[in-house]
Amino acid sequence: MDSVLALGLGYLLGSIPFGLILTSLTGAGDLRSIGSGNIGATNVLRTGRKGIAAATLLLDLAKALAAVLIAREVWSGAEPFAALGAILGHCFPVWLKFKGGKGVASMMGAALGLAWPIGLAYAVTWLGMLAVTRISSLAGLTAALAAPLAAWWLGYMSYVPVLGAIAVLVFVLHRANIGRLLAGTEPKVGSKG
Repeated sequence: MDSVLALGLGYLLGSIPFGLILTSLTGAGDLRSIGSGNIGATNVLRTGRKGIAAATLLLDLAKALAAVLIAREVWSGAEPFAALGAILGHCFPVWLKFKGGKGVASMMGAALGLAWPIGLAYAVTWLGMLAVTRISSLAGLTAALAAPLAAWWLGYMSYVPVLGAIAVLVFVLHRANIGRLLAGTEPKVGSKG
């Protein structure tokens, strides 16, 4: 029952669409009709509002982090379920007909909550790849892959399955991006294309 409750809490927190809320409140329009239509920080950046994009990234991270930390306090041992729930809520929010984000920022929050060294490995991989390539999707995919590998390498074996499952979901949700990466047509952050 603790696992189910933690999953539910994670889903509810994860399903808060901060990107959509912030762009609506600041008059940037309906985020779902801009760029890719995604509710995550990368698409918020396409509105030209860097501050709102940064806030979206931090809030999407924070909601998954909060879910894991609350679960640890209330249902100790059920943190992986809260992490999974937060990602599922972010990617498939019931309030938006199950059309949400792709889970990159929220996965970082979940990783940080599970064990800060895993979160640190995720962040360094994400930011490093973004700095080198300036391709948001490639940075996110690399970081998603790094999280379960870091958990395994650092000895957090109980977190490997959930981080592996989340990484698979992130890859599935980025399948169009992967196609563009393979074709060499994936746009870089700040590009007009």
